[in-house]
Amino acid sequence: MMPAHLTVYYNTRCPVCDAGIDWQRNKLLALVRAGTVEFKDINEQPDALAQFGASLDDIRRRLHATNEAGRLTVGADVAIALWRLTPGEGWLAVLFGNRAALPVTRFVYDRFADLLFAWNKWSGRW
Repeated sequence: MMPAHLTVYYNTRCPVCDAGIDWQRNKLLALVRAGTVEFKDINEQPDALAQFGASLDDIRRRLHATNEAGRLTVGADVAIALWRLTPGEGWLAVLFGNRAALPVTRFVYDRFADLLFAWNKWSGRW
């Protein structure tokens, strides 16, 4: 079964985010080439998710993604969706995305994202 289309919006001005997405994109190269997964730099299209009420800073703070139905996914749920698609990383999606772990996963992701956002802002990246 072919995975659903996923467009991931991320921030290239954050060196940690950029390196993480570059690493993930390389692991998903076959799906990227097939057009099943796309990675878009939000700095090139700052209003790309305005229809969802997501500001540029929202997307700089947390990963955002849309699927083929136009449904928006945010934060840890994007990471889990990517792990489901990545060969050899499905176990991460099961471990961190299960019903018991998901609230903790989201909390930890959000706190890390907040710290990373503050560090990037303090460093003058935006």
